Amino acid sequence: MQLSKGQVAVVTGAASGIGYALADSFARKGLDVVLADVQEDALGEAAARIAEHGVSTLAVRTDVSSEASVQELARSTVDRFGAVHVLCNNAGVAGKGDPWTGPLSAWEWVMGVNFWGVVHGVRAFLPHLLGGGHIVNTASIAGLFPGFGASYDASKHAVVAISEDLYHNMNAAGLPVGVSCLCPGWVRTGIMDADRNWPSHLGDKPADMPLAHVMTDHVRRAIDEGMTPAAVADLVVQSVEAQRFWVLPHQDFLEMAIRRWHRIADRLDPVPDDQTPGLPPREQIMAEVAKAMEELIADGG
Repeated sequence: MQLSKGQVAVVTGAASGIGYALADSFARKGLDVVLADVQEDALGEAAARIAEHGVSTLAVRTDVSSEASVQELARSTVDRFGAVHVLCNNAGVAGKGDPWTGPLSAWEWVMGVNFWGVVHGVRAFLPHLLGGGHIVNTASIAGLFPGFGASYDASKHAVVAISEDLYHNMNAAGLPVGVSCLCPGWVRTGIMDADRNWPSHLGDKPADMPLAHVMTDHVRRAIDEGMTPAAVADLVVQSVEAQRFWVLPHQDFLEMAIRRWHRIADRLDPVPDDQTPGLPPREQIMAEVAKAMEELIADGG
C-alpha cells in the first residue's frame, strides 16, 4: 500500500510511546492523523506536536476496552475526514499483582485494553477500510513466547492469533485490506507505569506481588536501553507499504521464540529461557530473589 498525502491514519494509544511514534511517522508521510488515547491531557499535547508537520489532526479521548467508545472514535473519524486508510490498534497496558490469587480486576483491565481493544478497533473500522487500507495490530514478543506475566502473555497471544485470522479472512474474501502484526521486544515506552491510567470503575489498583521489585528493576533498565519508538514506527510504516504481515524488530527475541518452538516440536516440557535479551542470566535473578526473600524474612515481613 502506497502511503501518501491526503490519506488518513488512526492510531490508538497515540499520546506516548510507540503510538505517538506511529502518528509522527504517518504525519511525516503526509497523512492526516487521528490520535486516540485514554489520557486526555497527554493526547492534546501529542496532537498539537503532530500538527506541526502540516497535517490535519483529530484527538479523540478513547477507552479502547469500551465498544461504544471505539465506535464513537470511528464515527468521529469519518465525520471529520470522510475516510480511513490505516488503522493501528496499538493501545496496550501491562498489569501488576498476582494473576492467580490477586483481584480479577487486573485481568479485566489487561484483557480489556490489549485484547478487546484490538477486537473493538477491527470491528469498528473494518467497514470503512473495505475500499482499500491496512490494519496494524500491536502484539508483543510475549505473543510468541510467554514469560512476561500471565495476563499480558495471554492478551498478546490472542492478538497474534486474531491478526493471523484476520489476514487469512481478508485474503480469502479477496478484500484489499492488508494486515500487519507488530511483535516488539524492549522498547523505550512508559508501559511499566501504565496503571497511571487505571480505570476507577475497577476499584483499587492491585498491589505488587511480593519481591516483584527485583524483576521490575531489571525490566525497567532493559526498557530504558531498548529500541526507540521511532525505530519501531519506521519498521511498521515499511511493512504497511510492503504489505508484510510480521513486524519483528528484535531478532534476538525472535530466536528465543524459535527455541521454544523447537522444544514444542520435540514434545518437551516448557522451560524458562536461560537468557532473556536485555536481562541478567536467570541464575542471577533467582539469586537476587532468594536474597530479597531472606531480607524480607529477617525484617519480619
